[in-house]
Amino acid sequence: MKAKIALATVSGRAYYKLVIELKRKGLPFLSLKPWDPIPLDIKVVITTKEERHLVAHPNVLIFEYESNPTSVIDEAVLGVQGKRSYEKVVVGVDPGKTYGVAVLGDDNVLETLNCSGSKEAVNVILDDLNRFPATVSVVKVGDGAPAYTKGLLPSLDETLPQETVIEVVSEAGTSRFMNETAHRRGLRDAMSAIEIAGRNGQIFPRRKTQ
Repeated sequence: MKAKIALATVSGRAYYKLVIELKRKGLPFLSLKPWDPIPLDIKVVITTKEERHLVAHPNVLIFEYESNPTSVIDEAVLGVQGKRSYEKVVVGVDPGKTYGVAVLGDDNVLETLNCSGSKEAVNVILDDLNRFPATVSVVKVGDGAPAYTKGLLPSLDETLPQETVIEVVSEAGTSRFMNETAHRRGLRDAMSAIEIAGRNGQIFPRRKTQ
């Protein structure tokens, strides 16, 4: 994948924080000095407030030293797609001893991660919905581990905004991920969550009224 995001800074502190987040998300990027010419393929440039005046590009994002780099990287990903928000964000959840979570924005994988329990999973999902604004938000929960699914659904219903649609999705056919990645449980859960996010499910009736 060709880089669409550039880091234009000579600040070691800013560069270090941003690079860690870009690598965590698996996003290719180009490293530049603020005064360097910017290739035409670059859609978004991230720099610091002090260096902003040196960057010649129509789409520049400012990284604040004390802020969470995740926020500016999320904004950069939107900018690469030429959007200010997503039409539809889907969070796929693979419940079990560990919870795989995958976030898709307009069918593009934005993030995958694993949670150690249902409470952590609910908090992560709520944070993801806040981080990735969308016209429509859907949380899809796999049914492969019924006891875990049954325990998770009421917590999601209680915690998530009323407008968020919750679906229960059949996990039939996702077992190939277990076979292919059996030695890497975290990867297996994340891949299953992506598969769940891409499937149609049965709507879970919301009981939350406000």
